[in-house]
Amino acid sequence: MPQVLLISGNPSKSSRMNGLTYYCHQALLKSGLSVSVLHVIDLPAASLLSADFGDPAIQAALTQVAQADAVIIASPVYKASYSGLLKVFLDMLPQKGLQDKIIFPLFIGGSLAHLLVIEYALKPVLSVLGGTNILQGVYAVDQWVTRLEGGGFELTAELQARLDQTVQRFALEIGRQQLSASSTDTVAAE
Repeated sequence: MPQVLLISGNPSKSSRMNGLTYYCHQALLKSGLSVSVLHVIDLPAASLLSADFGDPAIQAALTQVAQADAVIIASPVYKASYSGLLKVFLDMLPQKGLQDKIIFPLFIGGSLAHLLVIEYALKPVLSVLGGTNILQGVYAVDQWVTRLEGGGFELTAELQARLDQTVQRFALEIGRQQLSASSTDTVAAE
């Protein structure tokens, strides 16, 4: 079964970004995919900042990325870029750490003014890391996600539709990749 890893570079456990990641996580599970979530905020800060590759938690996180077939990279926008927390983690990936992986960027920001953050800040880094199959992704504005009193989040209907469409395309790309890999394996075995 294909492995999907959702990497959250969100420095806050209560931000609206979590509404997006939760929604996508649930949609992917419903489509029959296996999904793991890596909250970079849960990794040891000192080990991240000092690039301590020997730390067991860092090794486990890097192994998760290596074993994933597809990756969702989620972050709030800060100063027209992704979070510093995500940057520190991406810096620890090997140079081709995202090669042959399908990548789905998922961002949230305060206004549409930061809409191009995926194109201009994130995609160049993903390309250097070997990412070649990078989906268009989804950028949301904070006001499209409401924090509910009893916990949880409510997303606007338009945002839900955009997420559903992108998650469906993501799942389709994963299926194509798996089909291609299995037919390549069959040809190699003959």
